[in-house]
Amino acid sequence: MKKILFLCIAILGISTLVFFLYKKNEGPNRVYAIGDPLDSLNQVVVYYNGGMGNVSERNTSPDGYNIGLKYQCVEFVKRYYYQHYKHKMPNAYGNAIDFFNKDLKDGELNADRDLIQYTNPSKSKPQVGDLIIMDATWSNEYGHVVIVSKVTEDEVEIIQQNAGNPDHPRDVFDLESDDGLWEIDHSRILGWLRMR
Repeated sequence: MKKILFLCIAILGISTLVFFLYKKNEGPNRVYAIGDPLDSLNQVVVYYNGGMGNVSERNTSPDGYNIGLKYQCVEFVKRYYYQHYKHKMPNAYGNAIDFFNKDLKDGELNADRDLIQYTNPSKSKPQVGDLIIMDATWSNEYGHVVIVSKVTEDEVEIIQQNAGNPDHPRDVFDLESDDGLWEIDHSRILGWLRMR
């Protein structure tokens, strides 16, 4: 019985150590500095943020447009839309969760972002370049926003900044179609926004 108790305590201790090393990004072969490039989409770079809660200086365009706090998720998607589409959002502020207006119906204009908003599920299949907005959680009250980088008949690949794990700035979600509606199979996804 003592051996089992000792083994359980040892496993718990090792697991706790691995967790804290991972959270501090000090694990073996994982050395990043804030601002290091991790990936890119159409030459717009995803940068390392140093941890989800890290807040750096504000990034603004040469003409004063607020792109966001370096290197948060909002800063990446707004920088992508500004650099790739030359798009400025009328409401240049807010957290990721503020990008989705729950009062709008599927396919209506989100005037704050000057983008068409689709709900999850939607009559419109997600497209490359769409912004996907994720709801808040108990550990992240600000939500999360990502960009669709690839779409197939049954999957959506996304690219993101400040997702927690710098080794994986991309992720893939299942995409389902039923009764004329497209749904990204992820409980936190509120919907997506698209250039009009």
